Amino acid sequence: MCNTNSQYDEVIATCRNLFVKKMADYGPSWRISRPQTITDQIFINAKRIRTIQINGEAKIADDIYSEYIGIVNYGVIGLIQLEKGFADTIDISSDDAIALYDKHISETKHLMMNKNADYGEAWRDMRPDSYADFILTKVARTKSIENHNGKTLVSEGIAANYQDMINYAVFALIRHNEGSE
Repeated sequence: MCNTNSQYDEVIATCRNLFVKKMADYGPSWRISRPQTITDQIFINAKRIRTIQINGEAKIADDIYSEYIGIVNYGVIGLIQLEKGFADTIDISSDDAIALYDKHISETKHLMMNKNADYGEAWRDMRPDSYADFILTKVARTKSIENHNGKTLVSEGIAANYQDMINYAVFALIRHNEGSE
């Protein structure tokens, strides 16, 4: 039987490990990026996944798995940028960035567990290619909200969309680990 809780933690450990290594290499240089830029970066990752899925081949070495890791990590960066606002300089330490990463992943996992209970783990029965499409849809929604200065009439906001992008990417990574690509 599948254990979503532990599988989620396993995937996040991989994503977090890369995030920590990038903090060692670059520090939180992304602090100078506006949230819209982070949304566009997630778009690039998801668009590449979909293009590879459609064309059946990649021209550069990074695989789909690493692109989904990028979506998780950029999604968390987006949540941090929404919380703190963007900066003109790097204004937090790598340790602070990692602590914020952990905070936002914890909140995002909590949301996933609640939704997962309501939806009966429907994501496990989805076609693996659909995760990229759902992420691209969330990116389009986020761009629309950003274009309206973050205001919505009845819809969830930007943070909820970033959390959904993270969770769909985690689902894709879990399915990859299970051999269900």
